[in-house]
Amino acid sequence: MFNLLNMDLYRVKRSRSCYICLGIFLIGMVVMYGLLWLMAVPEGQKISVDIGMLTAVQVDEMSTIMDGTDSLILFRQASLDGGMYNIVLGVWVALFVCSDYQSGFIKNILALHQNRWNYVGSRIMTVGIVNLCCLILNLIFALAMNRVAGDMVPYAGWEDYLFYMSWVWLLTTAFASLMILICVLTRSVAAGSVAAVLLGSGVIVLPVYSILNMFHIGGWLEYSIYLTMTKGPGQYTAAKDLYVYAVGAGFLILYTVLTGIVLEKQDI
Repeated sequence: MFNLLNMDLYRVKRSRSCYICLGIFLIGMVVMYGLLWLMAVPEGQKISVDIGMLTAVQVDEMSTIMDGTDSLILFRQASLDGGMYNIVLGVWVALFVCSDYQSGFIKNILALHQNRWNYVGSRIMTVGIVNLCCLILNLIFALAMNRVAGDMVPYAGWEDYLFYMSWVWLLTTAFASLMILICVLTRSVAAGSVAAVLLGSGVIVLPVYSILNMFHIGGWLEYSIYLTMTKGPGQYTAAKDLYVYAVGAGFLILYTVLTGIVLEKQDI
């Protein structure tokens, strides 16, 4: 398994798609912080008025836009809550996994490593490592952008960063494992990409959640990956906040086992 992992990490390092995805994350961060600077910081508001982006009345209304917001909340809103992170991560996973099928390389891999669980384990660990690197780089970049913008929001405590980043990594890795399962089932980049958009953005979960809530039976969907990421705690306050780890670990184990079962039954 670890030989496969080393090979996968070498492929990732030489792959342009991984760096393109990271670039998308960082560009999105620049746009988000740039807009907030223009709307919430006095120097930026002056420029906004000069270029006609805001009026003087709107500037007064924007004076409280950042109240109650810290750097962690801003990072969360800019990167993860809307689902864009999972969409981009899911599309990259589809490209990465389906390339094995499109090139026929998976036949060589499984001929050399007949235990197919090794293949599943190496793919899960690879996307987990890539995911961790992307999250950390995103956070560092967000903190740097806040510093460049003149500390427009206060910084959260290190324990809040550690708590949030740990459970959000687990949930996003679980989402990536779902994408691996879909790609193994369909062997299609298109199907995997569509699934990443639909599932990562909440297009499927939110309407179903709303409909079920009309009948007061939608509470269980709050433990879906999308809604857990959206509604999960930003800081640890009580033992009940640890449910996010149970959700992430549960889905990660479930999708990993299902992927292994599907791959075992496939004729490659």
